[in-house]
Amino acid sequence: MTRTDTTAASSSRGPGPLGAPLPASQAEPALHIPPGLAVLTAPGLHGSGPDHWQTRWERRFPDWQRVEQRDWACPSLHTWAGKLGEAVARCRQHAPAGVLVVAHSFGCLALLRQAAEDASGIAGALLVAPADPDRFGVAPLLPACRLPFPTLLVASRNDPWMAQRRAFSWGTVWGSELHDAGYAGHINADSSLGDWPEGLALLAGLTQRVEGAGLAAAGGADGGPDAGVWTAGIEPRSGASYI
Repeated sequence: MTRTDTTAASSSRGPGPLGAPLPASQAEPALHIPPGLAVLTAPGLHGSGPDHWQTRWERRFPDWQRVEQRDWACPSLHTWAGKLGEAVARCRQHAPAGVLVVAHSFGCLALLRQAAEDASGIAGALLVAPADPDRFGVAPLLPACRLPFPTLLVASRNDPWMAQRRAFSWGTVWGSELHDAGYAGHINADSSLGDWPEGLALLAGLTQRVEGAGLAAAGGADGGPDAGVWTAGIEPRSGASYI
């Protein structure tokens, strides 16, 4: 687990979307998606509207796919995780290298629940402003150990849905790289991020890690009969109450 932040930029301006502007060299980050790797977006509650960075990224990269939930206003973890799993399976039909999931808010929790049930096909995940599991009563249903694929968790200092300290604590459990987004609220359309170039730069770095992990796995770098085998370390409780 490593941590990056925007402390200097944010402290120089105080509260405001992501602190100081990115240098010109980062304004249009180069994003290379390796052959055979699919990108799947997983929005949060109410979906991502036209001004949300996820939707803007989808317009920019039309070959990306989006998880479609049956009811965006009803955050059922079991249902949402199931739909995400179905979307991953569809993407795998033309993506032998796996699926990179770009998740936001409750979409992060759905991705994590799916990883606890079946992580196959998930090559990596960008976890942006995850919702607080305790707020939805689903913490016992999430992984309680390091995830078997590279992850990067991005959290802001004034997110109303989960305090940054708590988000980073969860990210440490999952073995995620941690990134401080400064004062960006819930990192959504209300944050006025536009195409969120900083996020694209973070995704580019994560993609390199995913590609490196895939090459290592293909080469048998970890070795041993249990390489790539992973369990969540927890079991869903029968009749567990969650939204």
